[in-house]
Amino acid sequence: MDIHLNVQNFGPIEKAEIDLRPLTVFVGESNTGKTYLAALIYALYQNLGGISQFPWAGFVASYFSPARRFLHDYSQRQQEEIEQEILEVLEKLNTPEHPFKFSDLPQRIHTQLEARLTDQEDFTNELERCFDLETVSKLIRFTGSRDNEMNVSLSIRDRDQTCWNFEARVAGSADPVITVHINSDMILLDAKRKTEFRKVSDVERLFRTLRTHRWRARNSYYLPAARSGVMQSRDVLATALIKRATRIGLDRLEVSTFSGMIGDFLEQIFQYKERKRSSSRISRVAAQLEAELLDGRIEVKRSTPEAYPEFLYRPEQAEETLRMSHSSAMVSELAPLVLFLRGVVGQGDLLIIEEPESHLHPGAQTKIAQTLARLVRAGVRVLITTHSNFLLQQIGNLIREGELRKRGESTNESADCLKKEEVGAWQFHKNKPVAKLPFDLVEGIEPEDHLDIAEDLYNESAGLQNRIEQTKASDAVESE
Repeated sequence: MDIHLNVQNFGPIEKAEIDLRPLTVFVGESNTGKTYLAALIYALYQNLGGISQFPWAGFVASYFSPARRFLHDYSQRQQEEIEQEILEVLEKLNTPEHPFKFSDLPQRIHTQLEARLTDQEDFTNELERCFDLETVSKLIRFTGSRDNEMNVSLSIRDRDQTCWNFEARVAGSADPVITVHINSDMILLDAKRKTEFRKVSDVERLFRTLRTHRWRARNSYYLPAARSGVMQSRDVLATALIKRATRIGLDRLEVSTFSGMIGDFLEQIFQYKERKRSSSRISRVAAQLEAELLDGRIEVKRSTPEAYPEFLYRPEQAEETLRMSHSSAMVSELAPLVLFLRGVVGQGDLLIIEEPESHLHPGAQTKIAQTLARLVRAGVRVLITTHSNFLLQQIGNLIREGELRKRGESTNESADCLKKEEVGAWQFHKNKPVAKLPFDLVEGIEPEDHLDIAEDLYNESAGLQNRIEQTKASDAVESE
């Protein structure tokens, strides 16, 4: 699934055209819009109920279910109409040599899908929630003219076909204008697979196939830059929340609000439960992260089944556990990543991580790059914002490793590698369009401003050394 995002006049961003790759990297100066664009992508996923090649496939799958067809809410005439629709779908399924397309679905489904995708209020509410704003109009590029029109365009492609497009425009204080186009020629079943469906009951099975991995809506999860502080203060927050809620009542509290990403992160931490059937490949990445970087294990403890979970760190071969507030900043920084991989994130989902290098030694930053590669290999789509040149250099090495593997050679016994086409890096500048940062076999992924800073530091260092040597020479002359 290829996801293309086009943004104009959004927050501090003048223009950005982004292809979400298996690993997408946002680099650049602070206050240039990296977090804004990452948050927008998260909001789009949340607003659309996840993103897949076929939008709202679960809704379509339930449309023909027996429970829906025979609800008492339907009149006899409506039930007869739905039965007729099923027969028409079955007839199209049994048309030889023709694939089953989106246009072969009943018009009623087309209309309802379009209504769901173009729900103006839902989109507005999600943007306001994620950015903690009173009105979406405040997102119109605030570094330039407020009269500009904000545009957000999302396009989903699968191999050689466009699946669907979503576009939202906001001008001034007006409500967003949303347009959606679903490709009527989008192939849901090829001609070969159509032969599997021959009876009326098979129509229900047809739509159950839309719940399979290929059509499943991919969710998004956000690990904010403040995750370390949240983990270190979680116990205090939980205690304060319980006391205030029981003593005063939440409806009487006057409190500040979180952005939607922080709020969702807090909810996932406070209500954390590991999946019973989590992906073994993703769980293995979590275990490798604990073994190679944390030298210990993150444990989850509950005093009662209904209580908030407590997160503890058990160093390797230690008998006692440590609370997060007593652990190092690195442990509290990486603990949420371990927990999300162990019990939240699934294959195909998008995991957004702000500054994964925070509080990490340069050596640990390079190992985080290996973790990102492992997640890509496990089927997770990852987006990061970063300022770390060590992280970028190691990603470059992993791409070089991938290029060697393409040629039948390798220097790495493990599977830690990245294909060049799997990685997309984008550089953010103040008051300039976001620019694609290509991979170079020699330079790797090297932002221009990083090179400029390194050169400036070298020149400054050389200048100071020369002055010191000149001072030494002058002192020697005077002493003579």
